[in-house]
Amino acid sequence: MSYRIIEKRDMVHQVHLMKVFAPDVARAAKPGQFVIIRIDEQSERIPLTIADYSVEESSVTIIFQEMGKTTKQLATLNAQDTLQDFVGPLGTPSEIEKLGTVVMVGGGVGVAPAYPQAKAYKAAGNKVMTIIGARSENLLILEEEMRAVSDELLVCTDDGTKGHHGFVTDVLQRLLQNGEHVDRVVAIGPPIMMRAVAGVTKPFGIQTIVSLNPIMIDGTGMCGGCRVSVDGKTKFACVDGPEFDAHKVDFNLLMSRLAVYRDEEGISIKKHECTCGGGQ
Repeated sequence: MSYRIIEKRDMVHQVHLMKVFAPDVARAAKPGQFVIIRIDEQSERIPLTIADYSVEESSVTIIFQEMGKTTKQLATLNAQDTLQDFVGPLGTPSEIEKLGTVVMVGGGVGVAPAYPQAKAYKAAGNKVMTIIGARSENLLILEEEMRAVSDELLVCTDDGTKGHHGFVTDVLQRLLQNGEHVDRVVAIGPPIMMRAVAGVTKPFGIQTIVSLNPIMIDGTGMCGGCRVSVDGKTKFACVDGPEFDAHKVDFNLLMSRLAVYRDEEGISIKKHECTCGGGQ
């Protein structure tokens, strides 16, 4: 079975949205889960977080950034093209419940998986405050979508082109220091950002959840590639996660493991660009 791309949209530079016809996945999907895709029989398998889903449309939405060879190849596809594999939903769903006030923190492309969670927390009766950030205004994604499901949306840019001039952690720190009662913080984005968020919330004793993105191959816990250290114990992000208690994650180990195949990834990209006559 192949999976047809219903819609392909370029969001910002090298970040793309794809809506894929995948009825079985759409029926079972929940916030926090992911899929593993394969473009064709020669492609590698890559995990992508589910950014949205619709049972009515039988569709699952993924948002991805061109980083390695496979995401660059994926970006060349358009509506009506097909994917060889679209496996999911995988991972443990987010624990959505009525808590009171939930702060969602999304950095860069991490705003995409934060969106279905923000929507679900709001539907569960929570006050949802959302902080999103990017390097610049022209790299912000899903701003209006996040505004629609949040009681308050706060925007940050590293260069000050929109919203707060600085990092998402600056705004989070200010909220907490000003006495805002927060029951849970959910942070999704680059590991260094999630580590920083955990550092901000720990002194306040606020439960903080992060979604980890380690190297992943099979998505079933068999290969061990996605192992992470949580509270000194080995966990597998694909089956035990991808969400974990931020205050117990060994972020230094996570970031070092993410860099293991950097040289090989560079070689793969160069070969892809040569084959495609220059790539993207």
